[in-house]
Amino acid sequence: MNLRESTYSLRIQTLSSRMTPPRIRAHALILILCLWGVCIADYAKPGLFDRAGNIKFQDFLPLYASAQMIERHRAIDLYNPAAVAYDVQTIVRRPSIRMPSLYGPQVSLLLAPLTRFSFLSAATVWVALSLLIYFACIRVLWRCCPGLQTYGGTVVLCAIAYPPMFHFFVRAQLSALILLCFSAAFLAMRADRHFMAGLALGVLVFKPQFLVAIPLILFMAREWNILAALIVSSAAQLTIARLYFGSAVMRGYFEMLRNAALWIGAAELHRAPIQMHSLRSFWTLLFPWPLAATVLYLLSSIAVIAIAATIWKSDAPLVLRFSAFLLAAVLANPHLFIYDLLALAAMFLLLANWSIENAQRREIPTLRLLLYLAFLIPLFGPLARWTHLQLSVIVFATLLWTLHESACSPVSIRN
Repeated sequence: MNLRESTYSLRIQTLSSRMTPPRIRAHALILILCLWGVCIADYAKPGLFDRAGNIKFQDFLPLYASAQMIERHRAIDLYNPAAVAYDVQTIVRRPSIRMPSLYGPQVSLLLAPLTRFSFLSAATVWVALSLLIYFACIRVLWRCCPGLQTYGGTVVLCAIAYPPMFHFFVRAQLSALILLCFSAAFLAMRADRHFMAGLALGVLVFKPQFLVAIPLILFMAREWNILAALIVSSAAQLTIARLYFGSAVMRGYFEMLRNAALWIGAAELHRAPIQMHSLRSFWTLLFPWPLAATVLYLLSSIAVIAIAATIWKSDAPLVLRFSAFLLAAVLANPHLFIYDLLALAAMFLLLANWSIENAQRREIPTLRLLLYLAFLIPLFGPLARWTHLQLSVIVFATLLWTLHESACSPVSIRN
């Protein structure tokens, strides 16, 4: 090791040593006060709109409108932009609001029972259910982490302070279901029930962009049982939707998926890239030429998938392999907003526990620092409007490479 590498390693160790449990708790409390203080102040205003004039739980609005269509036997209009816009505007009484339906009809069917309530009440019920799912996943995963058992209070504080949790709450997103799928898959893999793990992963077809990397990683790693179950689960969900709604509705859904980028750009008022945290948005922000950005996205996604597959095929413990699996699914995702990063909550718990149980390993200070940055930096995504650099993606990619070095290290790895 030369002098420069020694100095760099010493700086990493110094920074990592400062991240003590009391400081982490203090930082989490600061985040909670800042994020949730603003939320309480905004949402304390009675009515459908917060103090800033934004719609409360706004991402639930097109889902609620679509669920109403199903209840009123108008499923044929689910992917008719004009019909959805009219129903949305009827709910909020603002003619300028345009929020297209971007989910499969099976999602709207799942939420149809909530249409017996007003929009705001239905969104509140959905958010409450989502929070129960989120904290249930955190608790189950935490119980799988022996090294974190004495840090239960810190885990709770960090779970509340986690920025994607705040964003999924204020927008009433479906992110808790994504975390549930990944958590179920991990628990099934931990119990050597690989077919069950594939079934859980296949449910992610309701958010198909998460399945860009996963099948490819499984194919390259020759995980045939998991891959077969994923295909069965995904096909079953789409087939049931096709049988229930008919071919015309499904054609509308697949056509919407084909043009998803255009609809997302319109719904996000052309600020979508700065709110995203994956390789596609990274290159889109960095290069103004769409073709070059697309090529770089494809090449970098292939590299990320290959790295994750290499880690999966290694003798590393499941926590490292599954964390790399999650990171690749996030990085290769073409449309990933900050609330979708809720899926990484599983990674934070698993890797934090692994770093405690393997504190003697050389890469642990770097790993801890990267985990801290990966937790915090997505909050500063909007700065990319001026810097054109989405730092969260750099941190995620560096973390994936650090896992690769750990997995391929000749040093024995503790399970």
